[in-house]
Amino acid sequence: MQEKEWEMFVQHLRAEMILFKDAIKETSVDIRKEGFSDFPIFVAHIDEVNIGEVIIDKNDASTTYSISASTLEEFTELGLIEEKMVEEFKFQYSDPDDYVCILLVVGEKASFIFMPYIVQNPNINPNLN
Repeated sequence: MQEKEWEMFVQHLRAEMILFKDAIKETSVDIRKEGFSDFPIFVAHIDEVNIGEVIIDKNDASTTYSISASTLEEFTELGLIEEKMVEEFKFQYSDPDDYVCILLVVGEKASFIFMPYIVQNPNINPNLN
């Protein structure tokens, strides 16, 4: 997949975050409050994945991406994040009250993205008055 095509998937996810952000933030708070993990990870996927629990199904929500909730611990257990990389991951992890940690999975490509919950409408040009 070319970089330009990947960036289109990322931008589309940013646009859909306007719809997802409240449900994701509530789930993140619950994961941390219930003591499951201090490091929630959400998986945005078009095809089915065997990671976490689906909290938003693209078919029910009429969106491009389904969203599954997971944790750093599950990623480590599944070998998706190696034990030797856990401390580096924690260091890079952004404040979960302000940012959502998303693993975007499209086909064979996957990448972590830290996205703020406050997402500007991508159709609004902030330079226009």
